[in-house]
Amino acid sequence: MTMYIDNSKLKVHISLWLGSMFWLISIMIIVGGLTRLTDSGLSITKWQLFSGILPPLNENDWVQYFNLYKEIPEFKLQNYSMTMNEFKIIFWWEWIHRFLGRLIGLAYLIPLIYFSFKIKFKYLINLYLIFFLICFQGFIGWYMVSSGLVDRVDVSHYRLSLHLLVAFLILSLIFWNYLKLKDIEIPEKRLNFFIPFTFLILIFGQISIGAFVSGMDAGTIYNSWPLMGNSYFPDDNVILNIFKISAFNDPSLVQFMHRNLAYLITVFYIIILYKIFKNKIFGLAKVICLLGALLLVQIVLGILTLLYGAQIGFASMHQISSIFLVSSSIYLLYKNLKTN
Repeated sequence: MTMYIDNSKLKVHISLWLGSMFWLISIMIIVGGLTRLTDSGLSITKWQLFSGILPPLNENDWVQYFNLYKEIPEFKLQNYSMTMNEFKIIFWWEWIHRFLGRLIGLAYLIPLIYFSFKIKFKYLINLYLIFFLICFQGFIGWYMVSSGLVDRVDVSHYRLSLHLLVAFLILSLIFWNYLKLKDIEIPEKRLNFFIPFTFLILIFGQISIGAFVSGMDAGTIYNSWPLMGNSYFPDDNVILNIFKISAFNDPSLVQFMHRNLAYLITVFYIIILYKIFKNKIFGLAKVICLLGALLLVQIVLGILTLLYGAQIGFASMHQISSIFLVSSSIYLLYKNLKTN
């Protein structure tokens, strides 16, 4: 449903709200990535929708949280020598992540209710669907955390991937609705719809595999490029294994997939670039060049992340750049799809 808003002032207010939500969710994704990179995601072992808003206020509260953490496998098998001060560090990352989740929910719902009194509900259905996804994301977050509380020291990389994908879906939908409120110049000549759409799907696929890499700490192995060890294919595997479903549980094969999907995306980008300039679709020239620059940055950061063994700085910047890469891909799709 297209938002029809004839009140220009209200239109500005909604676009400012959606723009603010875009950056707030971007921060949430960045903090979520750092929570994973610091192995902090399991530090709070219970989901407390209301009581969890406040952090520990005294030493007794800290002891209670730490004792709960001591009951899970991550502490018993991996962090058994952790001190209270070390626990506080990982606790704060997870607490900030959850606090941001609550803040996003309120920052989205309250203005949405306000705008519902100003605009017919039927024009806001798509924004209510986004709110549903935000609520659903909270459930997926706990679904992910719960997978690491019994019988394993980390969360399921499948659930981690789902959590990240939904975050990027929410971000993309908010950005799309933001673009619909702006007066963006649309070129008369366009690409076939499926070309930029396929590129976006490939980017989302790469994000999913990237979450697998992060979830299995696959970036800490084969810290060389372009070879994996002494060959293009990982030394500890045989090529036939890549065709098995178990490949998604194998760190070296997942890293191999992540590398090669990046090459595929690069080749596909070059094809899009060629088509745009061959067919003189100059209205898409700026956005495709921006997309190429961001893709190059993403690839360089990915290589540096590998070479430095998933060092937290490079790994975080790699994820941050993916936010801009997805956004520019959405922008390309929008400019190519929108009708006059």
